[in-house]
Amino acid sequence: MFDTNIQYAVLGLARSGISAAYKIRQLGGTAFLSDAKPREQIPEASKLEADFECEFGAHSDRLLDFPVWIISPGIPLTAPIIQKGLSAGIEIISEIEFGYRIMHDGAKIVAVTGSNGKSTTVSLIQHCLEAMGYKSILAGNIGDALCSYQIEKAGIDYVVLEVSSFQLDTVKSFKADVAVLLNITPDHLDRYKDFNDYAQSKMRIFLNQAADDDAVLCADSGPILQRIGQIKARQHRYSLISAYPDVDAWMDNDFIQIGLRHRCSINDLIIKGPHNHANFMAAMLVIQALGLELEAAIEAAKSFPALPHRLEYVATVADVSFYNDSKATNTDSVKSALISFGKPIRVIMGGSDKGEDFGVLTDMLRQWAIKVYICGDTEAKMRKAWQGKLPLECFQDFGACVQAAFNESTPGDVVLLSPAAASFDRFENYQQRGNVFKEIVQSLTSNHEKK
Repeated sequence: MFDTNIQYAVLGLARSGISAAYKIRQLGGTAFLSDAKPREQIPEASKLEADFECEFGAHSDRLLDFPVWIISPGIPLTAPIIQKGLSAGIEIISEIEFGYRIMHDGAKIVAVTGSNGKSTTVSLIQHCLEAMGYKSILAGNIGDALCSYQIEKAGIDYVVLEVSSFQLDTVKSFKADVAVLLNITPDHLDRYKDFNDYAQSKMRIFLNQAADDDAVLCADSGPILQRIGQIKARQHRYSLISAYPDVDAWMDNDFIQIGLRHRCSINDLIIKGPHNHANFMAAMLVIQALGLELEAAIEAAKSFPALPHRLEYVATVADVSFYNDSKATNTDSVKSALISFGKPIRVIMGGSDKGEDFGVLTDMLRQWAIKVYICGDTEAKMRKAWQGKLPLECFQDFGACVQAAFNESTPGDVVLLSPAAASFDRFENYQQRGNVFKEIVQSLTSNHEKK
């Protein structure tokens, strides 16, 4: 229920912040908008100024006049302005939390988090729900913000949310009917004080669940199992290693088994690789936990394609296949990618550092990489980790890096962009990095055809 007497401040004017501001306005409330970036760096500045009271270029003490702040996931809780707000007794929440508070209670919520696989899993769940005829929205850390939908009105059957650790850090009352935790591996260690702090952030997805809610868990993730006592909801476990009766979904040779009655051949799925088999299990256990027809969901899942920038096939040039895995911004994602082809490949890596130890990839790269091509701010750190242990070469220019991998390839080779790092050293985001990679490959295709 929305209270028009509460005055809100919105900090950070990206997708989620702007959506929250306009939702407040739509419901008859007022919002003060604040962004540390200068006005010229905010594309919608003129429109925002026409509709709200705004400040750009800094977060001022004017914010302290507002009892509730909705903050962008990009603003760390350690930021001076956030610490100042907390000291002043300000309630600091995420757009996900705000959306939950105003949401019509007729919709069931499925929330998915994890270090890897979130976007594929939520998109697969959404794909199945839509194919089965349900009114479902996909929001959160993927696509449109939650508040961009008419969530305060009846008519939505399911809300499927991808939720990041940054969003979970500021949830208070948010609760999912089905909460999914895919894995916990080192990530965002530049933002958290240590791995345990990051892991506990992920566990917050279960914070407000009760015994009549459902939790879907990966039984192969040690950090999850170590914290499993924190979960009060009914548990549904899946595994690539264990089998029934220890888990509810498992591998049976080339088949994925969901309970004792339902199975799907991995050869019937478009999405490939063990990590995607695990994502499929998680999605099907969600469908089962919702009490929906599992057979129909399995059939729908067979037509689900790989998402852009996630082991996305790009093209084959001179019998060399190129794959775009730009979303692989941590080492665990790269591990999944390396074993997905069943043979050694050429790997393009590097980007902006998130505080990970790249040495954890050494053994797998020695086994599955013909050569590693490095480009980005992590060059020195990666070179230190792998110099003398595996074939590698460093480049200043991203295009030259891709060109070199192609020039050294022989027919049948695979060239994979799987950076193990964020993209902010040279690109706006991982999507732009992946799109630039695809453009370079397209130019290779054109040039080769002209010969």
